[in-house]
Amino acid sequence: MDKTLKTCFLLLLTIVPVFFCSCIAQELKKEKGKLLIVYLSRTNNTKQVAEIIQKEVGGDLVALELKEPYPENYDSIVAQVAKENESGYLPPLKTRIDNFNQYDKVFVGFPTWGMQLPPPMKSFLNKYNMSGKTVIPFNTNAGYGVGSSFKTVKEMCPNATVLEGFSTKGGIERDGIYFVMKGDKKIKVKEEIMTWLRRIKFL
Repeated sequence: MDKTLKTCFLLLLTIVPVFFCSCIAQELKKEKGKLLIVYLSRTNNTKQVAEIIQKEVGGDLVALELKEPYPENYDSIVAQVAKENESGYLPPLKTRIDNFNQYDKVFVGFPTWGMQLPPPMKSFLNKYNMSGKTVIPFNTNAGYGVGSSFKTVKEMCPNATVLEGFSTKGGIERDGIYFVMKGDKKIKVKEEIMTWLRRIKFL
């Protein structure tokens, strides 16, 4: 083979795979850009779960914040949330997602409050149209489970595909046990999340 032709051939073998891989990476990044992870977290346990999910599947991470934050005192927030649940009040959100329509997969994460879906997450699901999207709930709780929260997500997203949710035990704020997603606990929860993500075909 002519030396010049051989050089060109070898150069082509080098460039094409790099270009091909670059195109694949760009496509994967574009796909991940269609994935949103929205979470509500008071003691950072749900936030930690959200961050683990993002590390595994990519996407954009958004924390829900209220225009008027809840009180720091545990008994006060319990009383306020109970009133909101009873009256159906949806607290106004400070968080805005201007480009929401670009997402076709939305993870929604929240703690269990009073065995129900927290009012701020109800506000989010009420404000943003989930029609045609895939919604994936995840939850942390004080050991009493998800209550009616996953059921409420399905009810508030009637025209969406709601996948199997994930739940794990977090802190117990009532007993002064706050952030627990660390050390062996974090490792165990990550393994559980990986198993769940595989089961719902996200890995």
